[in-house]
Amino acid sequence: MTSDAKQTILVVDDEKTNLVLLNRILAPDYTILTAKSGQEALDRAMTVSPDLILLDIIMPDMDGFEIIKRLKDNADTQNIPVIFITGLHNEADEEKGLSLGALDYIIKPFRNAIVRARVRNHMQLVRHLHLIERLGLVDPLTDIANRRSFDDHMSREWGGAMRECEPISLLMMDIDKFKVYNDTYGHPQGDALLKAFARHVEAGARRPRDIAARIGGEEFVLLCPETDHAGALEIAEQLRAAVAAMTVPTVDKKPTTTTVSIGVATCRPTENDTPQAFIELADKRLYAAKTGGRNRVVGEGLG
Repeated sequence: MTSDAKQTILVVDDEKTNLVLLNRILAPDYTILTAKSGQEALDRAMTVSPDLILLDIIMPDMDGFEIIKRLKDNADTQNIPVIFITGLHNEADEEKGLSLGALDYIIKPFRNAIVRARVRNHMQLVRHLHLIERLGLVDPLTDIANRRSFDDHMSREWGGAMRECEPISLLMMDIDKFKVYNDTYGHPQGDALLKAFARHVEAGARRPRDIAARIGGEEFVLLCPETDHAGALEIAEQLRAAVAAMTVPTVDKKPTTTTVSIGVATCRPTENDTPQAFIELADKRLYAAKTGGRNRVVGEGLG
């Protein structure tokens, strides 16, 4: 999230008057989404992933306590902060709401200035936490995912592929003769090459769940859930060709070129398979591409 992007708040309340009032109070500073039932709130939280949820407790289909339980039980929504805004004003309800993971508990009828101030304070914290999270998951040189982020995605997508009996593909790639390039042109030019190469790897992530990552010095991966082997080989070959055609100018405007070797692995995970073995297979095929002459894709053999 950029510093000037409007943060998003999901307001959950079955009373239209409350939705209109909260929208009037907060819309100047935030993007406001609304939901009038518990199920609608859960659906919108999944699809939009708002920065904050303002949640009423008394709802027609499920109460706010049940809603926050379901949010916290779902890996995709458990980290979305929640503030209760409710007419229930006894200490037991407030204690229950906070114990279920709510950040705050605002009692109706509320004062507009108090709502604005509490939301602003929590949103500043959310923005700060998002920044910390991004710095921990993004490679600072290339601005794509780092090894930690890749490992997290692999674990999550591996489990999903196993449950749904879907294929998952991994492209493991290495810039050919990168040390020679670095020694010839210097480390700043080597960094320029890595950045340019990363853009091509990132372009290979065609679907929302695909992830491009830098996992080592000149080693990159592209994880493609729900992609069969033929599709992964096609992506790899297009990426290989694009890199071979790429030029990266030096400070004196002289064009430089490079090539990439790629190992491709695909599987439909079962309980007998492991992510580590899958990664090792892609790595072995990458090694075969390197030793086989470089600037090529290897997607068969070696297991």
